[in-house]
Amino acid sequence: MMTQVPLQIAALDTAEHDRSQFTCGVLALDRYLREQVSQDIRRRVAACFVAISGPSRVSGYYTLAAASVPLTDLPADLRRKLPRYRAIPAVRMGRLAVDIAFKGQGLGGVLLVDALRRAAHSEIPAVALIVDAKDEQAAAFYQHHGFMTLADSPLTLFLPLAGI
Repeated sequence: MMTQVPLQIAALDTAEHDRSQFTCGVLALDRYLREQVSQDIRRRVAACFVAISGPSRVSGYYTLAAASVPLTDLPADLRRKLPRYRAIPAVRMGRLAVDIAFKGQGLGGVLLVDALRRAAHSEIPAVALIVDAKDEQAAAFYQHHGFMTLADSPLTLFLPLAGI
C-alpha cells in the first residue's frame, strides 16, 4: 500500500533536493546518493531520478544509464525476434533505494514503474531494462515485477520494454 504523503518523481536537482537525511539501510546506496551521484550526472555516466516528499526531502531514488547486453545472454524466444547483432541496446537501472521511513509502502514499485516508463518512452531505443540485484531478496523483488534472469547470471535480470 502506497503512503498517503504526496510524492513527486523528478530528475535529481542537487541544489534543491535534500539528500542529507536519506537513509535506506545500505551504506553504499546512502553514500552514493550523498557523495557520488552528482559526479555521475555531470560526467553523463548516469541519470538519477528521485521521489520527493514534503518540500524537498528525497524519499527514494533510482539511476538509469545506457547499456548493452550480449544477444547470446537473452532467452532464445526473445533472441529470434531481434537482429543478429552481437549485443543489443538496453537501459541499466544501476541503483534503486527507498528511505527507511517509506519502506513497505510500495515506493520501490512506484520507482520501478517510473524507470520502466522512462526507458520505454525514451527517444533512444532500447530492447530491455537491465538490473543487477544486490542479493537474492532484491532479485525476488524484480522477479515479482516480471523480470527474468539473464543466462548464467541469477542476479542480473531484465524486462523487455516492448510491452511497456
